[in-house]
Amino acid sequence: MQTRHVSRILGFWLHRFGTLTTVLLIAGLGVSPAGAQEIIEVDAPDALLDGVPFSITVRTPGSLDTLQSTLRGADGTVLHGALIPPVGEVVIPDLVVTDRDQLPLELTVGSVSETISRPFIPAWFSILPPLMAIALALIIREVVSSLFLGIWLGCLFLAGYNPFAAVLMAIDRFVQPALANPDHAAIVIFSLLLGGMVGVMTRMGGTKAIVEAVTPLATSPRRAQLATWLAGLAIFFDDYANTLLVGNTMRPLTDKLKVSREKLAYIVDSTAAPVAAIVFVSTWVGYEISLIGDGMHLAVEQGVADGAVASQLMTASPFAVFIRSIPYLFYPIMAIFAVALFVLSRRDFGPMLAAERRAASGAGVYRAGAQLAADMDSELGTVPDGTPLRWWNGVIPILTVVVTVVAGLVWTGTRGLGELDPAPSGFAETVRHVLNNADPFATLLWGSLLGCVVGIVLAAAQRLLTLSQAVSAMVSGMRAMMLAMMILVLAWSLGAVTSSLSTASFLASILSERLPLELLPVTVFVVAALMAFATGTSWATMAIMLPLIVPLSVGLGAGLGGGASTGAFLGAIASVLAGAIFGDHCSPISDTTVLSSMASGCDHVDHVRTQLPYAVLVAVIAAVALVIGSTVFGSSPWAALALIVLGCGVIYLFVRFVGGWSQRPAAVRATR
Repeated sequence: MQTRHVSRILGFWLHRFGTLTTVLLIAGLGVSPAGAQEIIEVDAPDALLDGVPFSITVRTPGSLDTLQSTLRGADGTVLHGALIPPVGEVVIPDLVVTDRDQLPLELTVGSVSETISRPFIPAWFSILPPLMAIALALIIREVVSSLFLGIWLGCLFLAGYNPFAAVLMAIDRFVQPALANPDHAAIVIFSLLLGGMVGVMTRMGGTKAIVEAVTPLATSPRRAQLATWLAGLAIFFDDYANTLLVGNTMRPLTDKLKVSREKLAYIVDSTAAPVAAIVFVSTWVGYEISLIGDGMHLAVEQGVADGAVASQLMTASPFAVFIRSIPYLFYPIMAIFAVALFVLSRRDFGPMLAAERRAASGAGVYRAGAQLAADMDSELGTVPDGTPLRWWNGVIPILTVVVTVVAGLVWTGTRGLGELDPAPSGFAETVRHVLNNADPFATLLWGSLLGCVVGIVLAAAQRLLTLSQAVSAMVSGMRAMMLAMMILVLAWSLGAVTSSLSTASFLASILSERLPLELLPVTVFVVAALMAFATGTSWATMAIMLPLIVPLSVGLGAGLGGGASTGAFLGAIASVLAGAIFGDHCSPISDTTVLSSMASGCDHVDHVRTQLPYAVLVAVIAAVALVIGSTVFGSSPWAALALIVLGCGVIYLFVRFVGGWSQRPAAVRATR
């Protein structure tokens, strides 16, 4: 069964190897009893970074004898030498090339040699493609060309600095596989179907009816924003569903009350992932628990833990470790608070303040000339005169999606539960099994499809639209998503480029075993944020960082024995999750950031520019809290919660004295 965390790791796994599949006919390795010749496969990275460790995988399907393997540089340097088993897969780790003269590498297995030739580039080159794409997008405010240029620059390094070959490589090696990835295709189909559902709802008056029904309650911009924030907290089970449902549902209401599209996108984006990462019944938490468990097992297997610590790690529940780490999730918790604070105080700062003042003045909920990620208004137009406005025509399709997704998560997660031996003991273990085995991609597809079908049936049954008109509205809704889909595919492609360039390995090399234990959590937070920012994916960042950080923290003296060591251990785990979310919030190439722009009908670059100062403000305060918590308070969860309260107080003071009104004070008082 395909699960979200497995597919996401396979799709975005930033340590993945560029496959060098070599079919070798090896006479000296022995022949099987049937006389078949042996095949050896060798996987090596797509590029080698100066001074950055990498690995090579050797697969030996069958042989009669144990084999001697040797890896040499062109200058004669022996990089590795060891015996490998006759059958199986062997990873040769911690290889380092520091000079171009060492290439190409020559791998000898038994009596056969294979040449491994790869581009050799300075380590810092690996960070240039995402940085150029992000910088160009923010400067020229045109995200499609900026993303493609970032992809092209990465391909330029991989293609030996041949610019024409880099263009061709960008399409056939990165863009096409990004769209062909099953999980990516599921996200695209889910988004298109949800856009089609919104199209049908809008054309038959359901969306307008929701606005009319909610207007007596949400009578001011503040109440509309607060309702959006509360809706984001309510749909906690998946960030994709959260983003697309809340953004598309609340956009007509916030437009009517002159809330800028940038502010709507910020509320949606900064609520979805943080709440999904914290609430233990979500697709995020199942993924996080599995990675924490993997990291704990690696720490024991690698022998970095002494007897007592190893025993604690082997007996500890990853679910319990996650629960204990929640008080150290400073950034996600403070980010949720910050959204509520900006909403309730009606104060903003930076580009967001300008956007809110523009919307409040009547100059438009988005800036003139904005390139909207999705534009339902232009595609669907207005509701025909005389169409009866019934609020359930908007609510029923949305509830269909929510109920289907939740039921699907439970159903896919509980399949096979009764056949386990031993059966899960207790509620925590049962929840862990369900979350680990749920298939959110399938359930999202089921929910969006049924929502679309229910919308069409409602429209046809009430004779609000003919079947042809309903299908036409669905297609128009899908068409409104096209620009966002282009941005999403290019963002995935750029993520694949950073994978081929081993960008994550370069950033992970910043971490060192000589790092003071007290500074480990904040260092991990910064590195995880940089990794997610550069690669555009928080899930792959967590997949790489958690198995790396758990053994590293144990090797530095952290553990579950209590005191400061436990605080550092839990803080380091929480910092991976928090840093990944922060980097994801800041990155224009993040899929959730793109989906937030799409669901809110916002210019994607405008969304990033306005959200970035808010995310950085919260992150700086969270980083300071991490330092204080690790060095002063140790492992006390109450002290960590006190630091969260203190951090929220600092955010309040900043907003109170630095933020400005989006409306004139008199106008604000009039809407209270």
